[in-house]
Amino acid sequence: MSKAFALDRTYVQLADGAAALPVAVDRNFWQRIGADAALQEGRLVTFFHLSRGNVHWEMHPAGDELLFLVSGRTAIVLDDGKARRRVPMKGGEALIVPRGVWHSIDLEEPGDLLAITRGAGTQVRDD
Repeated sequence: MSKAFALDRTYVQLADGAAALPVAVDRNFWQRIGADAALQEGRLVTFFHLSRGNVHWEMHPAGDELLFLVSGRTAIVLDDGKARRRVPMKGGEALIVPRGVWHSIDLEEPGDLLAITRGAGTQVRDD
């Protein structure tokens, strides 16, 4: 039998088949995602409460990422290797970050963010 869980502490992997699998999260999750063979398939559904400024950059080489800002105000900074640009977002808006584009969050007002991405090959770097 299923039970409810907090999406900011347990992500969900939408496997390439029909399964939706819970994935336990800790603070080192993104630094070791590439070593977890199970997360190289499908898409990962994540949820974050944004309460501080930019903490890192990330890039997903295996697929586009859908960002949905549930609440708050922010800008997503995109870096395609040639130029950086800011895309302002407010609660209720979504953005598709293209595959292979480095991106980061420039927080303007605390809020919540839902993201759906292909985990395979995800890279993270400090600002």
